[in-house]
Amino acid sequence: MKDVTGLHREFDGERLPPGQRETTAFPVLSKGETPEIDLETWECSVSGAVESPRTFSWGEFRELPHETQRQDFHCVTGWSRFDCEFTGVPFPVLADAVGVREEAVHVLFSAADGYTTDLPLADCMREDVLFAWELDGEPLPDDHGGPLRVVTPHKYAYKGAKWVDGVEFLTEPELGFWERRGYSETANPWREERYS
Repeated sequence: MKDVTGLHREFDGERLPPGQRETTAFPVLSKGETPEIDLETWECSVSGAVESPRTFSWGEFRELPHETQRQDFHCVTGWSRFDCEFTGVPFPVLADAVGVREEAVHVLFSAADGYTTDLPLADCMREDVLFAWELDGEPLPDDHGGPLRVVTPHKYAYKGAKWVDGVEFLTEPELGFWERRGYSETANPWREERYS
């Protein structure tokens, strides 16, 4: 298992970012109701500035190279959960599978409930940005984004879409759901970048 809980040093911060409190619980926060998803028909489309746009079935996505990582999880509402064990596909693996074009600079994630969130491509091309389907050795619970969510341990968690079903590589930035409503575009927990 890869342990990335020390990444806070990269940002010159303590493991618990400022303004956060540690919890062993895992509160559920979403913009609305939990969507019902059928794995038989689930698809994830990868599109935009890529050489080979693809739509993955659940089986195809699970066949991509994957790993388990120990990560910390920071919610913009002020709590952090340490030592989460997520299993899934590192973002660079997915990027390699479709061939990202040079003009791609940004990524927009979309979800089954209509949620979107965005990040610069450079912030996504990290081994610790995972498309996760397991949490602590169990299938990711529906209310935590199962079957598949993105986790971004170097950002506040709203940058990781639950129920992800689309990844679009963009040639210019496009704001996501919370970013359009005043949340920070950069979302660095160690600088308390909660709101823009």
